[in-house]
Amino acid sequence: MADPIQTLGDLRQRRTGASRPVKQEIRDNLVRKLHAGEPLFPGIIGYDDTVIPQLVNAILSRHNFILLGLRGQAKSRILRGLIDLLDEQIPVVPGCEIHDDPLAPLCAGCRARVAREGDRMPIGWLPREARFVEKLATPDVTIADIVGDIDPIKAAHAGLNLADELTMHYGLLPRANRGIFAINELPDLAGKIQVGLFNILQEGDVQIKGYPIRLKLDVMLVFTANPEDYTARGKIITPLKDRIGSEIRTHYPATRSNGIAITKQEAWTARPGGLCVEIPGYVREVVEEVAFQARADRKVDKRSGVSQRLPITTLELVVSNAERRALANNEKIIVPRVTDLYAALPSITGKFELEYEGELKGAEQVARDLIRSAVGNVFTGVFDGVDTRTVVEWFDLGGTLPLSDVTSAEEVLLQTRGVGGLRELSERVGAALGATAPATASAIDFVLEGLCAQKKISRSEERGYAAGSEQTSRRPTRRDEPAMDDDIRIPGAKKKYYN
Repeated sequence: MADPIQTLGDLRQRRTGASRPVKQEIRDNLVRKLHAGEPLFPGIIGYDDTVIPQLVNAILSRHNFILLGLRGQAKSRILRGLIDLLDEQIPVVPGCEIHDDPLAPLCAGCRARVAREGDRMPIGWLPREARFVEKLATPDVTIADIVGDIDPIKAAHAGLNLADELTMHYGLLPRANRGIFAINELPDLAGKIQVGLFNILQEGDVQIKGYPIRLKLDVMLVFTANPEDYTARGKIITPLKDRIGSEIRTHYPATRSNGIAITKQEAWTARPGGLCVEIPGYVREVVEEVAFQARADRKVDKRSGVSQRLPITTLELVVSNAERRALANNEKIIVPRVTDLYAALPSITGKFELEYEGELKGAEQVARDLIRSAVGNVFTGVFDGVDTRTVVEWFDLGGTLPLSDVTSAEEVLLQTRGVGGLRELSERVGAALGATAPATASAIDFVLEGLCAQKKISRSEERGYAAGSEQTSRRPTRRDEPAMDDDIRIPGAKKKYYN
């Protein structure tokens, strides 16, 4: 094994030629990963045929680029994934604020040190994680924060003229030299600050405070923005957009399976304490379908978007409600039920903005409607063409099930034992013979909620599950009881009454 490089003399002996620019370094490492078939952006799901190819093309072209997309579309995560395309470490001048290359220093202090110490000067090593600088754009950001300013205190202490290069206080952009500088929510950056990025994007240098000292920085600039924010909070000025090499659009998961994979990856569902968590597939599907329903619902603001954080946090609350039920009933297995989604309303209502029609209805009612629609879609997909009349008829004949989301699994099985056809339907979703009581109770709950979503039965806080309004109207009536239906007016009445 070769001796480690410790001094500038060692570096000059081991390396020939100038160091690679950071964009070339990222390109070379990307090419190597492509040749080796290695994953480019681990953890990024659903972008293999859309965003990733455009991103690869931008990097191969050595472009600065911007990711445009609504909230919760993994934009920041993609930018942070660029760190893996940097070298593990690079040599730097020790103590330099802008990570100067020992073979080609930029700042006056480093040039003077190299001239003074020569080949004896020690070498520092900068890891790839320290080469990524990220800034969230806010209206109060100043040009000094990004580029830098003159430090009069430094000048006074050193007895230097304010025009001296050594009096500079470097901003975040120069401190990202030889690395990646990321700005999130670019439209929130004031227009005059965006102007300050012109030179670094086009000529590759910055000028601090108008002094004739230019720093030829080596940096890759990447940005994120929400396209709807251009008019809501600010805009990207046209000359800056013209200087950004590639504009890449992100999107929400195109399929429910992709959404489930993302949620499964991100949600915290493994609970300590010795309890085993088993999440049925239909529960994951319903949780994900809530987000899909919200993105398509006209009462939800499309410009704001519905973040992928909605199903992630919803699933976490669903598991927590199931955990609370298991602890209260001394159950050893945590199996969430579809009804646990209603305990997750605090998460759902905070993840979308409403249109005027939705505001009139209220966020909680909109969320309940979304859950019901999601349950109905998933239930129809599982039980399409399956005869459920046996279960429905049991309720039509006056049967009720006073169940809630805190009812123990054993109690659910006990109370539903006499419902004809219910156990057979639950077996279609995994509650076959030998399944644990919590798993069977969850499957039964899914069947009952699915029938509610299809309006074949109803559920209320007082009675639990009972016959739905449509089925109630079809029950045989006594001779002294007038028949009532949604479309039948009671003779002599001024209003329509419903049962």
